[in-house]
Amino acid sequence: MRNQDQLEDRECAASIHASPDDSPRMRKFAEKIRYGRTCRRIDYWDFIWLFYSAFFFVEPISRNTRHDWTLFAVFYAIFLAFYTGIILSRYPWQSYLGLIGFAILGAIYYPQNNGAVGCSVFAAAFLPFLTESLTVCLSGFALLCTALITEGILLHTSPWAWGMGALWTFIVGGTNLFMAQRIRANSKLQLAHEEIEQLAKMAERERIARDLHDVLGHTLSVIVLKSELAGRLIKGDPSRASREMADVEEIARKALGEVREAIRGYRAEGLAAEIRRAHSTLDAAGVTLICEENPLVLNPTEETVISLVLREAITNVVRHAQASRCVMRFVTQNGKTSLVVEDDGRGGVREEGSGLRGMRERIEALGGRFAVDGTRGTRLTIELPTN
Repeated sequence: MRNQDQLEDRECAASIHASPDDSPRMRKFAEKIRYGRTCRRIDYWDFIWLFYSAFFFVEPISRNTRHDWTLFAVFYAIFLAFYTGIILSRYPWQSYLGLIGFAILGAIYYPQNNGAVGCSVFAAAFLPFLTESLTVCLSGFALLCTALITEGILLHTSPWAWGMGALWTFIVGGTNLFMAQRIRANSKLQLAHEEIEQLAKMAERERIARDLHDVLGHTLSVIVLKSELAGRLIKGDPSRASREMADVEEIARKALGEVREAIRGYRAEGLAAEIRRAHSTLDAAGVTLICEENPLVLNPTEETVISLVLREAITNVVRHAQASRCVMRFVTQNGKTSLVVEDDGRGGVREEGSGLRGMRERIEALGGRFAVDGTRGTRLTIELPTN
């Protein structure tokens, strides 16, 4: 009874993930899972289970008196009202009232029709889909069976009638309890999978954004610098201006490849290539680079991160520092690999922009430390643990 439509669950979860920051909707979805109503539409197929109410007709048909049929008509009308109310209910408390109504209705009609024990069976069938608490479900089954047995004994009815009613109450309730728990588990697992997928997509978007910022920020800065230099040299030194413009063309073409690599999963060319690029970039900007280079032993991931961080650091020197001198040092000691980039520019870094924040995130993702000191010029310190 009340089988879940898994396709509708996935559609609902997908609609929620379309706006991952909308926490009220996520809380609402979680609440519906908690009550076993995994964001599905009303399933009118649940009315098919009224087939089992045929047992209510047995005694009225066998007696076939106007009195019995009149009582049965009243009983069955109220039963259908409770059943429909549970199917169409929007809130758990409405369904709980329907279950209580089933139990009371069955107790009242039982002296006239032993088939009314079916009301307890219907109540036990619905209960597991209204709460995920095993204690509540088992207590509800026990209470329904106790009420059946007690009423049967007090009315001196056949033990066969109330015994079979109690037995089927536990069988149907227990079966639906197992089904409901499995459906909830599948729904939560599906939601967890979609949540992981959504987080993975967000992380990938952030990675691409950082890579594009690092790649394009540096490349466009170099293009601007070389274009300005060529403009100044075009009258006094046309041949060098031509070479600078040729460099601009080459850099622009290379930028296209770097963007494609960033989207696929950017891998830096290596630290040595990045140092050479830093020399070229700073030279074009009129900044002297002093590189106190020591051989570093880095794995591919660390080398990629250090290269990208170095690229962003050099881009910041060119863009913002107004420096004439830049010093770069690599040190390996005390179980740590360090990179220090400092300039003699204006300093005064007060808050992190997207570039510095991206650098920090990259380093901290590897368990390292990133520090910025803008007191005298700007000093970036990057430390990575040595494996």
